[in-house]
Amino acid sequence: MEKTTVKWDLSDLYSGMDDPRIEETLATQLKRAEEFAVRFRGNIDSPDLTADMLRDALAEYESIQQELDKPLTYASLLHAANTSDPARGAFLQRMRERTSDIIVRLVFFELELMAVPEEAIQKLMTGLERYRHYVWAERLFRDYRLSEPEEKILEEKANTGRRAFSRLFDQTVANIPFKMTRDGKEETLTLPEVLNLLRDPDREVRRTAARTLTEGLVPNSRTLTYIFNTLLQDKAVDDRLRDYSYPEQARHLGNELDRETVEVVVKEAVEHYPIVARYYRLKREILGYDRLTHYDRYAPLFATKEEVAFDRGKEIVLASFHEFSPAIADAAADFFENGWIDAEVRKGKRGGAFCSYVTPDLHPYVFVNYLNKLDDVMTVAHELGHGVHARLAAAKQTYLNFSSVSPIAELASTFGEMLVFESLQNQASLQDKLALYASKIEDSFGTIFRQAAMYRFEQAIHSMRREKGELTTETFGEIWHARQQEMFGDSVVLEEEHKYWWMYVPHFVHMPFYVYAYTFGELLVMALYAMYNKEGPAFAPKYIKLLETGGSEKPADMLSEVGIDIQDPAFWRGGLGVLEGFVAEFERLYGEWKKEAEK
Repeated sequence: MEKTTVKWDLSDLYSGMDDPRIEETLATQLKRAEEFAVRFRGNIDSPDLTADMLRDALAEYESIQQELDKPLTYASLLHAANTSDPARGAFLQRMRERTSDIIVRLVFFELELMAVPEEAIQKLMTGLERYRHYVWAERLFRDYRLSEPEEKILEEKANTGRRAFSRLFDQTVANIPFKMTRDGKEETLTLPEVLNLLRDPDREVRRTAARTLTEGLVPNSRTLTYIFNTLLQDKAVDDRLRDYSYPEQARHLGNELDRETVEVVVKEAVEHYPIVARYYRLKREILGYDRLTHYDRYAPLFATKEEVAFDRGKEIVLASFHEFSPAIADAAADFFENGWIDAEVRKGKRGGAFCSYVTPDLHPYVFVNYLNKLDDVMTVAHELGHGVHARLAAAKQTYLNFSSVSPIAELASTFGEMLVFESLQNQASLQDKLALYASKIEDSFGTIFRQAAMYRFEQAIHSMRREKGELTTETFGEIWHARQQEMFGDSVVLEEEHKYWWMYVPHFVHMPFYVYAYTFGELLVMALYAMYNKEGPAFAPKYIKLLETGGSEKPADMLSEVGIDIQDPAFWRGGLGVLEGFVAEFERLYGEWKKEAEK
């Protein structure tokens, strides 16, 4: 089956790097930022501040930020699609620098907004409901912001600091030539292609792919280790200057979650690691292996090389979404019809998948590496869940309120995967059901337990870097290996080459401590999906309303409206109970399949 050639069309943003509208946008926003500073500097943190002035300031600030996002987002999307092109890299850097030049002129507003006394801000917010949550969320950081000159320096230096090293990471990993020999022929693969072969039905292919992945990473280990060390120290300096108490604190504040809630979620996941071992022991029996290794984790249960073309994947996703809600399906269909998806796998393209929200007056873009696997269909459903979420929120919210914090943002994406899974298994034969449950369980393990293990890896490396200085490649590998092995117990043996596989994970580089959002989101969806199965069609409007809320409420308040208490460990255990039910159903299906096979 041929690989997809589907690429996105970014012309709704700009026609190219030389589009004169880019310069016009930047010049206009620079002028507006300068005028904004003249009008409002010293008037926000002032006893003379009125509700009308605050409303005008917020509306103008929001409009400038929205327009300023467009050139930078365009540059980021171009670079992700081809990190090998030096012109795109230079364009991205230029857009970052130009954007920073404008942002520093607005820093005073955030600082003054944070400095307004609490009693005064509460009185002023009367009649400004549209901005209430944004102001509250900004003021969470009031104790961790520096002076205006210091904030300006940090913003501008970030372009030659953490952002530069993040770009170097992307370019390094995306352009590693993974050389693999199959059937006597050597071929050069991209990272997504190598990772895809870890799901091949042929164990020797998986073993060779694992070795190929390691052999591609090791020659780059010095560079990647240095990138990690530099970014860990950069964050340590930033945290020290801002007086954060612990490495994860900034992420928790940004996610509008308290430390205790996050620790409850991660603790419950870690304590339920035995579910993972229970499943993999049975998988080992089904595959007939003496032991499972790191390259057997995603081995298909049955020797099939069935592929799912992109158009067929599209049909599966849209039909699954439509069965839940025609409105959700219609919103997703626009991505296919209007060229908002980049699915082709090609050299230089960044690995992984994401959905870029862009701005509420435009539309999101979806980025995937589609290799005709059922897992790729799930990935498309996942990213389209994000995309639908963004579109529904944009219809009700404005720029400062339409993006959800990351744990809530993962809600719609994982719910989209659940819809596809439910639809597929309802139509499947017994053997196909067994395979589907295996795939869903393994994906959920990856989202819940593996991300919890990754979070604990991050906690360890950030703390150790601060205590002991630069870490070696071997130290990173030992910590990575230990945290991941804990998840499997004795059911899977992670061999020595696995110790290098932390190197290609982009979340550690781009968004420190983001990964627990996946654990949070998947467990949340497990509970919500149980509600859907209980309530039926009546649940869809509640779900849509939840998505329409966007980022206009904090997670605890938003979820309390559907009866969820995120501080209650019993709630999270309930989500884990749903997953344990999947494992029990897998065991039942295997028993049934085994009986039929023995007839």
